[in-house]
Amino acid sequence: MIGRGWTREGGRPHAEATALLEAGDQAGGADLYVTLEPCAHRSERGPACADLIVAAMPSRVVVGVSDPDARTAGTGIERLRSAGIDVKLHSSTAADESLAGYLMRARKGRPHVTLKLAMSLDGCIALADGTSQWITGREARAHVHARRARADAILVGGSTWRKDAPKLDVRLPGLMDRSPQRVLLSRGPAPEGVTGIREPEDIRHLQDVQYLYIEGGAQTAAAFLAMDLVDALEIYRAPIVIGDGMRALGSLDLRELASAHGRWKIVEEARLGSDQFVAYRRTRTGEF
Repeated sequence: MIGRGWTREGGRPHAEATALLEAGDQAGGADLYVTLEPCAHRSERGPACADLIVAAMPSRVVVGVSDPDARTAGTGIERLRSAGIDVKLHSSTAADESLAGYLMRARKGRPHVTLKLAMSLDGCIALADGTSQWITGREARAHVHARRARADAILVGGSTWRKDAPKLDVRLPGLMDRSPQRVLLSRGPAPEGVTGIREPEDIRHLQDVQYLYIEGGAQTAAAFLAMDLVDALEIYRAPIVIGDGMRALGSLDLRELASAHGRWKIVEEARLGSDQFVAYRRTRTGEF
């Protein structure tokens, strides 16, 4: 390996520019592997990556995902091939997943949505009186904060906001500055410093949000699931039984069991102290 790079915070420089700078003169005749098709459009913030690659003249470029941005969309690959560079479009699930937020925005016009649920073995998120602190243990709660740090925004419903007054921040040492935007799903006004939306589909209007993390409550979770707006489901299950408590989900208006099958695929499992974590990815035809 003679050079590597990744897109920096704020979007520039792009990964290719950093990797080529590190490789220097050795880039000529080398193989270059990129997650996303090199951009073909020039910007005030930097040159087109396709032009940088042509100037460096590697012998081969392997691309993991074709860029759906209309300014590039195949043009980047064609520019490289026109310069005599061998280009392989090697469709990669790993590359797709690493760009899930960007691709969802570009293809569907909304953020990638992760729904988090912390529940008992019998599917409760609180006692009947609403007491929910704490269902899961310290390790699981720290894991949630690490997941929050990866999101651009975190959303709860009005009932959860009024009942729990959640901080919706990241409280892990070294990551406190990574707290996401706070979003409230409610028909009422949002507090200062919180973005309010009235309907689940309004998430497409959230600014600078590619990754949205939803934490509650039951009706909010059900609303996003019923509208098929959840792309990843992350469940923390504690080894406790509550019985007559508050259920993790409201009604999904499910008419038949057959329609519930084949929608979710397990992609990650972990033991967090005494709790179990399982992550699922929504499976949709023609999508990763």
